Amino acid sequence: MEAKQNWEKESIYPFEEERKRLMLENASECTFNWVTKEGWPVGVIMSYLWHDGCIWVTAARHRHRISAIRRDPRVSVVISGACHPDAPFGSITIKGRAIVHEDRATKDWFYPAFTTKGQADEGAAEAFRKQLDSPLRVVVQVIPEKWIEWDGTKVGLHAMGQLPDDQKGPELSSDAERWAKESEKES
Repeated sequence: MEAKQNWEKESIYPFEEERKRLMLENASECTFNWVTKEGWPVGVIMSYLWHDGCIWVTAARHRHRISAIRRDPRVSVVISGACHPDAPFGSITIKGRAIVHEDRATKDWFYPAFTTKGQADEGAAEAFRKQLDSPLRVVVQVIPEKWIEWDGTKVGLHAMGQLPDDQKGPELSSDAERWAKESEKES
């Protein structure tokens, strides 16, 4: 095992499946990003739920983000392990397509699952659920299409020469192709 020399190539540090699951299930907040009709990227911090391979969030339907994703469902979600002690050190970015759900069946399973995530007090969870269940509230499902992962623990191990090669991921195009083109400009 060799210590890391190139600090510009970062795509080789994906999460192992178990650590990825811990991040998705335990981190409590995400940055939810969309594009305005003027083309500006915008993001807000939101609580989320990881369920059936998708990110789920909720908002009132008069919010700009709901209008925006109805117009263009392409969104991204960024999750950091920094916001929860049981989440791994690192980050996950998901590029995906959002679906706005307004049906009662979705709300009936989502609200209890969402309000009990990380909540030990059943009374507080029930009060939160009642607060959420309002006439204008919608539930948004983000179906992942691309994952960008960065396991900070692997970076540290690599820096010390302790990361086995079989724990590194393949270089993504940013490192495998674009890095070489940009490096040539510096020569």
